[in-house]
Amino acid sequence: MTLQGKSALVTGATDGLGFAIARSLAAEGCNVVINGLADPGHAEERRRELEATFGVRALYDAADLRKPEAIAAMARAAVAAFGAVDILVNNAVVRHFAPVEAFPSERWEEALAVNLSAPFHLIRLLLPQMRARGYGRIVNISSIYGLIGAASRVDYVTTKTGLIGMTRAVAAETVTENITCNALCPATVPTPAIEARIVAMAEKDGISHEEATRRYMEQRQPSRRFIAPETVAGQVVFLCSEAGLGITGAVLPLDGGWSAQ
Repeated sequence: MTLQGKSALVTGATDGLGFAIARSLAAEGCNVVINGLADPGHAEERRRELEATFGVRALYDAADLRKPEAIAAMARAAVAAFGAVDILVNNAVVRHFAPVEAFPSERWEEALAVNLSAPFHLIRLLLPQMRARGYGRIVNISSIYGLIGAASRVDYVTTKTGLIGMTRAVAAETVTENITCNALCPATVPTPAIEARIVAMAEKDGISHEEATRRYMEQRQPSRRFIAPETVAGQVVFLCSEAGLGITGAVLPLDGGWSAQ
């Protein structure tokens, strides 16, 4: 499934799931641009790790995905650096927890911008050069919450559901070309944000980290197991390979049976 010589742009990729995806693409020989709002020193560490470990070129771009002009500048810089962006992974996300009537309007606008508008702008900007080269792979990271509803997370459910619609629309427009657009719907991945919630639960309830993890997973995941970032990253690599050419417009759950319940 080698992607030797290809180039990818992965948003939300300085930590957690996004970095796992960038790492897996780099392991297949892919040059990568990692995007995220991170401490510059940490981002540089991540960038250097990819280059040193896999012998590819890696760039870091701190574009603020709430700003269309910053997104456009990042797209131009990525194409200028590598000659093309063959693979686009829209992974970056923000979320806020509150009932609809108490949901801050500024948080709603931020979620629309980062979770939905940023993928639209990146696809809009990068699709022409994919068409010109006759190759493109777009993977949108949706969520189990793109398939089901949940209380107190209206921004996340709405934007992740919208991302699935965008995936299907783009796939329909590129179906006759060597370009695919798919959505992955992971369930609970052990990201830094989720780990912080488990730590907070343990402190609040006076229980061990192990017990807090068990309770957290019991409420969410039928399998009682996290979906490993490497599992999601492996699916991204597969979809970007030649073996994945026949899959487009697909919405693939990686949820340990959650959506089957």
